[in-house]
Amino acid sequence: MTSLTSPRGREEIVHCRRTESQDIYCIRSLIRKFTENLFGRINIIYLLEKANLAITLCNEREEIMAQATFVDYPNWDFVKQDEWLTAFHELDVTLQCTPLNTLFMHLFVAVDEYAIGCCQEIMRTVFKAVPDLHFIFLITPSYMSLGSTLVTVFDPVGLIPCFAIDEEFSVSVCQRHFHCPQLYIRQARVEDHDDLMPIFLRHDTSLKEIYGEFFLAELIEAQDQENYCVVCEDKGTAVGFMSVCAQVNMEILHQCFDLGPFHGLCRPHPDDILRPEKPPSVHSSENALEDESVQTIKKTDEESLEQDIHSLEEDVKEEVLFEHLPEPSLSTSTSAAPTHESYEEEKSASEVSLDVIKISQVSLTIDDEDFRPLYKGASSAFCIQLFCIDDKYETRSLDFMQFVFSLFPHKDFCVISVPHLTPEFVLIQNFTRIVPFNTSILDNDLYVFHRAGLLKSINIRLATTNDVPAVENLIKTLNLSQSILEDFQKYNTARRDPDGTKVQTFVAEVSNQIVGVSIIRDEMDIEYIRSHYNIEDFIYFSHHQREEHGHMYHFVLNPIFQHYTKYFLKEILRLSFKSCLYYLIYPQSREGKFQNPYAHSLTSALHYLVPVRPRRQIVYPLEELGINAPSKEVSKDQPPYALYHTNRKLMLEPKVTINARIVVVGASNVGISFLETLIFCPHLKFNNLTLTSIHGLPGRSLMNIGERKFLASDHCFNDKDYALMSLCSWVNVVVGKMIGINRAAKHILLSNEKIVPYDHLILCTGQQYQVPCPTGADITKLLTNREIEKDSKQRYTGQIPSNLFTLNDEEDCLRALKWIKENLIPSEGNVIIYGNTIDVYTTIETLLYLGINGDRIHMVQPPLNSNITCINNYEVENAIEEALLEANVSLYSEAILAQWNDGEDPDPITCASFTTPTKPFKIQCTAFFSFYEKNVDYETFKALNDSCLVYDGRLVIDTTFHTNDITIRAAGPLTKFSNRYYANEWTHSSFSSKEIGFQLAATMLNLFDPTLEPVIEPPGDLDRLIPIYKGAKIKGGLLPGPYYYLHVAKPMIPTPLDVQIAQADFGLQIITGKAKTGDYFRIHINKYQMVETITCLSRKPFPTSNYIALFGQHEQVLNNLCSRHMEGLITDLYSFFAEPWSMAIFHDRFIDLKKELRQILASKEDEELPSMENLVLQIVDEEINLFEKPKKYLQKFFEETIYKSEVEKSILEYLHYNKYHLPMYAWPGII
Repeated sequence: MTSLTSPRGREEIVHCRRTESQDIYCIRSLIRKFTENLFGRINIIYLLEKANLAITLCNEREEIMAQATFVDYPNWDFVKQDEWLTAFHELDVTLQCTPLNTLFMHLFVAVDEYAIGCCQEIMRTVFKAVPDLHFIFLITPSYMSLGSTLVTVFDPVGLIPCFAIDEEFSVSVCQRHFHCPQLYIRQARVEDHDDLMPIFLRHDTSLKEIYGEFFLAELIEAQDQENYCVVCEDKGTAVGFMSVCAQVNMEILHQCFDLGPFHGLCRPHPDDILRPEKPPSVHSSENALEDESVQTIKKTDEESLEQDIHSLEEDVKEEVLFEHLPEPSLSTSTSAAPTHESYEEEKSASEVSLDVIKISQVSLTIDDEDFRPLYKGASSAFCIQLFCIDDKYETRSLDFMQFVFSLFPHKDFCVISVPHLTPEFVLIQNFTRIVPFNTSILDNDLYVFHRAGLLKSINIRLATTNDVPAVENLIKTLNLSQSILEDFQKYNTARRDPDGTKVQTFVAEVSNQIVGVSIIRDEMDIEYIRSHYNIEDFIYFSHHQREEHGHMYHFVLNPIFQHYTKYFLKEILRLSFKSCLYYLIYPQSREGKFQNPYAHSLTSALHYLVPVRPRRQIVYPLEELGINAPSKEVSKDQPPYALYHTNRKLMLEPKVTINARIVVVGASNVGISFLETLIFCPHLKFNNLTLTSIHGLPGRSLMNIGERKFLASDHCFNDKDYALMSLCSWVNVVVGKMIGINRAAKHILLSNEKIVPYDHLILCTGQQYQVPCPTGADITKLLTNREIEKDSKQRYTGQIPSNLFTLNDEEDCLRALKWIKENLIPSEGNVIIYGNTIDVYTTIETLLYLGINGDRIHMVQPPLNSNITCINNYEVENAIEEALLEANVSLYSEAILAQWNDGEDPDPITCASFTTPTKPFKIQCTAFFSFYEKNVDYETFKALNDSCLVYDGRLVIDTTFHTNDITIRAAGPLTKFSNRYYANEWTHSSFSSKEIGFQLAATMLNLFDPTLEPVIEPPGDLDRLIPIYKGAKIKGGLLPGPYYYLHVAKPMIPTPLDVQIAQADFGLQIITGKAKTGDYFRIHINKYQMVETITCLSRKPFPTSNYIALFGQHEQVLNNLCSRHMEGLITDLYSFFAEPWSMAIFHDRFIDLKKELRQILASKEDEELPSMENLVLQIVDEEINLFEKPKKYLQKFFEETIYKSEVEKSILEYLHYNKYHLPMYAWPGII
């Protein structure tokens, strides 16, 4: 914060922030006639949409004091945005401005009294926020003066003519060195100790405690030819410190990190071994980490890269060694920085660092998991041992680098190692993060900076035919290099695709060498993108022309220039006259090949783009809608893909990098929802997300049997959802089963002996069907259930039969399907389905579909633990039972498994015997499917128990998901709440898994997201209430008949349906159709007239996602559902909800409309009258004496005040804004 004093002596404390859309009204109020004369007439919304940087200055009361907007091309349109550099060089050849170091002011407004101070503060802030920025230009008509405010920061440069309108424009410049100058760098002296120690002690006292009070002075005195200490100073005072050393432990770095793109940080040597003798096979390592990624990265061709690097070295060395360093500044300087000491620490070999191969490399081949390149050359790297800088000067941290490289003229790389939990400070934001091997023994992240990265002469331009050889050399090791070259050829030949789509190719050039290439096309499918993705979270769509949307197909950049990625993207937008770029990632098949012909090369810019959430789509009754259906561009079916995006506003918007190792155990719906929430945070970048799972990530579309599934669905995620997320782009997948947790060393042990270290461990393993344990009863003695001892907690420890199937995920189902096709279908043997869950019914339907006759299927149901069945609806159950009998499926109830194979060797199972309340029976069988009971897996239980985590039937957690270890959280059916909450009947199993995962992520984000307010935990004596989540519990599937089944209900303690109906406050249930005829539809409206339960059983497919959207809606929103039902107007709810009026309710933004309407009714439109909300409260509290019914009085008040018109206006705007989804509605102006 900064203090500003007006000429009148009044003082304001101000701070700067990014401009937000709600600032527009206040900005308009600050615009004067002089502002319009100086900058022209401006559409504020449009300008903010196209601006690279917009800064708002506020006081302590959050009142806007000033605002300035900056763009990377001149205003007044006197020159095209891609040609301004030429015009400026013609104006003054001595100007050192480039697109990298230049911005243009397009607007400045301020409160008159504080205008000068505001302007200077904004300029300081902009130069701090953009370290590469050196010039801010202001273009004004030549006849206009700058006024008393802007003239204090801008100096005149000259006049530029505009031949289009026969007018001259004045050019003025504001330069960095007057506001935030570069720091003077020199070698440290012992006298700097007193200046530097307060800075060190502000951040960390451990070095002083370990090495003594004068450790810094001793370090400075110990300088020699291999160890240097460097300081930056301002006005003669040391404000930052860096200790560098030429000795680097290359052996351990080669062992722990993938340094192939940088030739191992060594000089080339003829004896280097860079590749394995035999090329690795992609298909032979299904469990390898790389196969879990949507994009597979490959090593850079070290030889060609080294050639490029060394050809740049001389230019860089000359710049570093002989560039004139600035003298110590005597003017006020405001640079900034959080800082950190960084020194390498070796950990025990058990602490392995795992990370997904991310896209910081140029090349894209498959890494051999066991091969490590061998580098014989001399080390070409030095390391930063200690670094600290005053917060005020943090953004000038990179000023150190030119000087320290000059100290080591024969070294090309600078490396720094930082602990995982260290926030990414400004200095290493310019470094390249190195991907660790999965055998890393270092507990730190490694960052590398190459000498050539100091070059500021990078130039982005349109490619020419002369660039073809250089581009070929750059990309020759890429998997899809041929695709890039083919697209490049299209550009060189016709500048268009065969279908006429415009193609543009851009190259990045440094010292006349091509170091990057990108190919974009016009985005021709923008209607589909807008309707299927939440792109409007990032842009105002109506302010972007169709031709301003670009589709990025290829992006390759040499890794030593990775810190210029955003600049490359910004220049692509400027030179192509685009405002938005999109990048699509398609899912991979099981074999690792792309599933469709639209796949294109990996982008190394993915970290600099934002992931865009997909939108829930309405399932339209197209036949009923006819010509009122949405356009084909909106409703067409396309292969699903994950969408990434960037635009001008995001170019200078930094992301918060989080290197904390977050390990999720179990690919359950809770775990997937948790990961989804984290990766869709657009302003956060998680580098160390790891999922450990027995079968890796779900969603690979393994089953090819149509709509049939062995397991019922809870409608949290499906294969399309996984494709739309592209989790494997961000999440490192380690295949294996957790068998141990070492809380002291903070790592987990997997069944394949892999060790996965963590900083935060998330346990989401859930519960699984277990192998049933036979009671051992001898049925020849005609025992009944009462006569046998059954221990429900007894675990089966014998040999697991090969034809016994417990299906818990898609991989299990795939294995069972393969076995059925090979062994069961050709034979005539029986199948036993044992259990009483809904998965029993879906499995039977799948077996019938596969061609197994019903008389071969035996459904055996054990006794229920309560009087609640899995469907809990007698009419539905009776219909399914009749369908089973009609299919000749044998049914047995209240049967307990007694023996396999009469107590003999159970592998394979040839017969199974059961006891019942009456007489036992035996069934010959070829396969046995068990859905008897879900429980926590034994290995998981043992890992939890051995690590001393509190376990009481389930893993015990508190309301914030913590176990008794602060670094270990857990969620889902694995857990139960602590007994201190006195709520043992409520567990996470009672709620939606997707909502649980979201809330778990929300608690984690409080640790990492600086934009969130810190959470104040309640006192211990008040922490006695468990959270009640409101999301619907859903289950559904294809049941025998076949019947399509869906059940949506609020979270609740399981209760029989007839008991619920008997309650006095049950409400109303509306039922149409009959279960046996396959048109059953039941809706339960609670006492508050809200939809609480939905049950559908139909012979025909129905729009499941539409019906799920009905949950929680008020019956009046559903076209007065209750009154229409009572009047006998609704005979079929399926037809009723297929009518055009209902489409708006199924829309994904309907919830936003409801919130907006609620806000209107809660607002006070007239000072003399209460709001609608307050009026309702007054009536409820009997503060108003009414002479008519409250409902009639409220309706009259609503119609006679402004509320009615405001509500109508809001609804019409909603329909109009979403007309591409809702064309079936009429609104004023179309009739």
